[in-house]
Amino acid sequence: MPIYNKLVRDNILEIIKAEGLSYNARILKPDELLAELKAKMIEEAHEFMEAVEKKEVVEELADILELIHASLRTYEIDFKELEAIRKEKKEKRGGFDKAIYLIEVED
Repeated sequence: MPIYNKLVRDNILEIIKAEGLSYNARILKPDELLAELKAKMIEEAHEFMEAVEKKEVVEELADILELIHASLRTYEIDFKELEAIRKEKKEKRGGFDKAIYLIEVED
């Protein structure tokens, strides 16, 4: 039996059961959830980094976006607040549209 020890999507247990498999799972405490959301975000970021095909890229970005929404709920932050901060930071520091790669800054 494979051991996963990781956060999974809400319907995974039903999918496992429908396949006739058994599992061992538990509900995370709020502090555990925050740690696991962060770990899952890193996992999905690595998968995004390795994605080549457009379909894979979109799938990984969707996973990352779902984790962002889950993190916002956990921290009791509204998506509109996140978007406002994103826009504010973009106004002050810019986005990433120009693809600038900083090599060094002389003192």
